[in-house]
Order: sequence, then structure tokens, then C-alpha cells
Amino acid sequence: MKKHVLLTAFAILTMVSCSNENAAVNTVESMKTPQIENFDKAFKSLGDPQNRPTEEERKRNTSELSDRRKALLVPASKELILSTGVTEAELTRKTGGDMSQIIVWATQIYMQKSDEIRKNIKSDK
Repeated sequence: MKKHVLLTAFAILTMVSCSNENAAVNTVESMKTPQIENFDKAFKSLGDPQNRPTEEERKRNTSELSDRRKALLVPASKELILSTGVTEAELTRKTGGDMSQIIVWATQIYMQKSDEIRKNIKSDK
């Protein structure tokens, strides 16, 4: 009987622990805006087989993304930048339409928003 009670208590503790972890994960996910999620997905898509560097791109031996791969990130990058209240005209003026500058700006916003989410999670605990 003691073993049964002990196993039941252990099972309940495990379930409670897991549900708390899921709650924290869900909170992080729920705090992400659609623009942040799209930016995440765009970066992750660079790892897809069709989006990986080609043999020619690898031969260039540079850490910079190819124009083909940058083009995959630009729509989500623009969307994230514009979601902060920046106008299309201001975006064009500040970046000159340069894909690298657009991606760098969006990455800065992404990092800032991620830091804010982490701080909010810590303050909720």
C-alpha cells in the first residue's frame, strides 16, 4: 500500500512539474508577435535543404549570406520593422533598400523584443 501511495505521489509531482514547464513555454510563445514568429520561421527556413548554400556559394568562403538567401529573410524582416511603427518611406530612406541593412535592423529589433520577453517572464515568476 505504501508503494502505491508513493508511486501515486511521484506521478502527481511529475505531472505538476511538467505542466509548470509547459506553462512557461506557452507564456514565451504567447508573448511573441506574429511578426517575431515569422522572422523566426524565415531564419529557420535557411536550414531547409532547398535554402542551404549552393556549392558555388560555399566556394566564395564568406560568412555573409548570398543574395538568394538574403531574399528569403527580407519580407519577414520588413514586416518586423514595420510592426514597430516605422513607415515604408522611413525604412527605404534608412536602408536604401539594401537587403543586408534591412536584415540587420530587423535582427536588432528581434533581439530587443526577445530581451523584453525574457525580462517579462522573469518578473512574472
